[in-house]
Amino acid sequence: MREKQKQLSRRDFMKTSAALSWGTLGLWSAGAFAAGSDALRIGLIGCGGRGTGAAVNCLDAAPGVELYALGDLFQEPLDAAFRQLSQTRPGSPMARMGNRFNVTKARCFAGFDAYQKVIDSGVDIVLMATPPGFRPIHLAAAVKAGKHSFIEKPVAVDPVGVRSVIETSALAREKNLSIVAGTQRRHSDMYLETIKRIHRGDIGRVVGGQTYFLIHNTPWLGKHRRQRRPEWSDMEWQCRCWYWFNWLSGDHIVEQFVHSLDFMNWAVDAHPVSCIGVGGREVRKGPDYGNIYDHFAIEYEYPGDLRVSAYCRQIDNCTDRISDRVVGSEGLASLDGSVAKIQGTRSYQYEGPVQNPQVQEHTDMIAGIRAGQPLNHGKRIAESTLTAIMGRMSAYTGSALTWDWAMKASQLDLSPARYEFGDLPVRPVAIPGTTKLM
Repeated sequence: MREKQKQLSRRDFMKTSAALSWGTLGLWSAGAFAAGSDALRIGLIGCGGRGTGAAVNCLDAAPGVELYALGDLFQEPLDAAFRQLSQTRPGSPMARMGNRFNVTKARCFAGFDAYQKVIDSGVDIVLMATPPGFRPIHLAAAVKAGKHSFIEKPVAVDPVGVRSVIETSALAREKNLSIVAGTQRRHSDMYLETIKRIHRGDIGRVVGGQTYFLIHNTPWLGKHRRQRRPEWSDMEWQCRCWYWFNWLSGDHIVEQFVHSLDFMNWAVDAHPVSCIGVGGREVRKGPDYGNIYDHFAIEYEYPGDLRVSAYCRQIDNCTDRISDRVVGSEGLASLDGSVAKIQGTRSYQYEGPVQNPQVQEHTDMIAGIRAGQPLNHGKRIAESTLTAIMGRMSAYTGSALTWDWAMKASQLDLSPARYEFGDLPVRPVAIPGTTKLM
């Protein structure tokens, strides 16, 4: 098996793997899903914090759901997830759910082929929370096997991966399979109500916007910045510290800022036609920070000469701002934390319920599956992912670029030649004016 694994390239992987609400449904079971029962079996691929969180969210989302299999590249997070998710002590997330953990040690898989073993274990839905560089491969395998999918954002790190996800999304539609993305804002009542008002013209014609994701280096980021151990190969080091390498994370403009860019695409109801951007690496210096930047500023042009300014930064001791502004000919819509409001002739402030959208996204997914109307967000999240990738490519190279070129012509493929533990030199940090578009 190990020798076979060493021969697998991205191409090999791809060849072999080639909002309804509960209230409107009025029922939760519409057929048998798992071995003659009504239970939906969940398989988790990627057992880090987001993966285990997604598993708990999915179990919280609806009755008749059980966690059935776990997979990760490494044994330690796999074991940690098993311990955490099997814990039923009072006050633990799993305690209130009853007997919903049905994972055995025989259905815990580690290694580069763990994703396929989870898919083949008898699950109905696959939760994908591995580093983004692996997601096109895993989604293609799940859909080929006839599984419904929840895939965390972003769904790729390069245009080649984006095109793969779009192709897989089309296949999922043919097979009546669900692909729900981890863009939780699209499942939030606050965002849904604000977008409804933007689209019906409460701020007039949309003429521009600004979006910000300016934060410090959070404790979450710290755990991904580890000192390299002597026994780790290049591949193991990069996979364990995946956030700092753009072939795995896409850089923070892709891994994190995609939420904000997805919102802007949603508000404008289009993807950009071009972009130009700048960025750099002011405080992230040295090899332990891999090859990603710490700040970006991008101007996106949308159809009709509409411009959106987008800023993201991860630097300590600076002002934080996470907010979105949509400018209209007759008003302004702004979202900042838990406050959403419209200023203008139709002023409004959201004062409705604030549910957990990371649970709601799973509720909507499961409701669609059980109603025979599976949601398919694959193409949409692929386009939002490419929006972020375009911004990174422009900042890395210093070149403006168009959507059509990035989607149809770019040959940029950041994946390694082989998925195996061994040598893998780190690509150099991009230098605008020197790094070339591909």
